[in-house]
Amino acid sequence: MRTSSIKLSPFLRTQLDKTLYQVIADLKDGKEIETFLNDFLNESELETFVKRLAVAYWLKKGRSYSNIKENLKVSSATIASIQETINKPGIKLALKKLEAEEWANVWSEKIRTFIK
Repeated sequence: MRTSSIKLSPFLRTQLDKTLYQVIADLKDGKEIETFLNDFLNESELETFVKRLAVAYWLKKGRSYSNIKENLKVSSATIASIQETINKPGIKLALKKLEAEEWANVWSEKIRTFIK
């Protein structure tokens, strides 16, 4: 599916953006979000989105370009592009959420081990 190259009016674009953000905010849990994204985005779009998040996460973790390139099958240009956005508020927020989840998983496993 190809979208039109003709730009929307700024007002309409703002309204449509807000609608999308509201739909995402209204999704109740991970399963609903998964269903929405899998149905709304094609396989290639979803893979691109997932890879961009993974590149940002691995850059934050200090992985090398060559490691990221080899594992995620992305170009150096893609990695560099994402590196340029790593300090944008939305990317920082997503990475903070991922790190919090990672921390929670580590500690829940330690607690489970301790209780046994």
